[in-house]
Amino acid sequence: MNELDETHDAGRSSWVGGAEPGSDFPVQNLPLGIFSEAKGLRRPGVAIGDYILDLAAIAEAGLLDEEWSEDFKQPVLNAWLARGAQAHRELRLRLSELLSDERYRDDLEVHLIGHSEVHMHLPCLVGDYTDFYVGIHHATNVGKQFRPDNPLLPNYKYVPIGYHGRSSSVRASGHPVVRPCGQRKPPDAEVPEYGPSRRLDYELELGIWIARGNSLCEPIPIAEAAEHIAGYCLLNDWSARDLQAWEYQPLGPFLAKNFLTSVSPWVVTAQALAPFRAPMPERPPGDPKPLPYLDDPNSDSAALAIETEATLSTEAMRDSGLAPHRLSRGSAASAMYWSAAQIVAHHSSNGCNLQPGDLIGTGTLSTDSDEGLGSLIEISRGGSAPVSLPNGETRGFLEDGDEVTLRAWCERDGAVRIGLGECSGRVLPASAS
Repeated sequence: MNELDETHDAGRSSWVGGAEPGSDFPVQNLPLGIFSEAKGLRRPGVAIGDYILDLAAIAEAGLLDEEWSEDFKQPVLNAWLARGAQAHRELRLRLSELLSDERYRDDLEVHLIGHSEVHMHLPCLVGDYTDFYVGIHHATNVGKQFRPDNPLLPNYKYVPIGYHGRSSSVRASGHPVVRPCGQRKPPDAEVPEYGPSRRLDYELELGIWIARGNSLCEPIPIAEAAEHIAGYCLLNDWSARDLQAWEYQPLGPFLAKNFLTSVSPWVVTAQALAPFRAPMPERPPGDPKPLPYLDDPNSDSAALAIETEATLSTEAMRDSGLAPHRLSRGSAASAMYWSAAQIVAHHSSNGCNLQPGDLIGTGTLSTDSDEGLGSLIEISRGGSAPVSLPNGETRGFLEDGDEVTLRAWCERDGAVRIGLGECSGRVLPASAS
């Protein structure tokens, strides 16, 4: 499990502009990503304040361990993530030293590039993407709409539910959301029809990036699962609810989900999140104890105290200069019935081999209150109670021109606030068939 060290010192500051406490990217964060400048090559960087530090350039300048240089010449972070937790800790220690000590300012300033001057890309080549369903309040809320008397199926509290998603359509924040087409069958219709989704939704989730993988047929023990997690991001599992309702039985989500998955571009490392670990919520009386392979000896620090927020901006709101409307705000720690470590252990428990750069979604994270719901299908009660927006518009589901932005951050007494950045997407009309 990740331990606190000098990189988490609340008194440590950086000489880089915009890295003051309260920003998303102080020196206590140091998330990794892949960026490019205009007509430039993709390469790794670290976010610090208002800037990105070019890791390839400082490695070439001899400011990092020579053994890491080849990893930082790559256009993705897979090779670096494969090095595992010890190398990740050593890089974090070195970057914290470089960016907090004025002696290195002249050497590094030339390799700092403003966020506005770059384009961000996916941090990894995503070999596989799996989406889970560990947000128990979301599962209950949605289940009630279809099975009022039995919202959770019998297996939910025994096994972390997931499905194999489509890695080819994972994109970094800002990629447009083209309204998907597919089959839909209203309850009063005799036969289905084909056309653009009328019930397009977002889902507020965390993404888990895999570091060191496991060999085929060699499960990851629950006590070691956290060491296989490189870091976290925000994830929006865009969902066409009308397509989903018709197609999901008997094998689960397909075209309703695989048209796009958006992620925030920064890998906020497991080390950076160490001060914000928290106990997993106590299970209600009568709930089963996790089976032995999921019984985490580190459960007292297996949750993450991450605050999440979702906002909506319509085309009319932007034209009028109105600020985005907040749809929800809640805590990821209280939303997850299964921890990230349990997700990883279960995923590999049948011998499935996870690989560096694999992406895992938690599933929609909703709290037990209306203020913390993570999707419109919950907020609008399936469209029956549309959201009222500041300009008089209403939304049951997303319309063309709508932009959803997810944000997340961690803060607590004695630690410096860190952020996960943003994950946003704007809905465009369906492509002409």
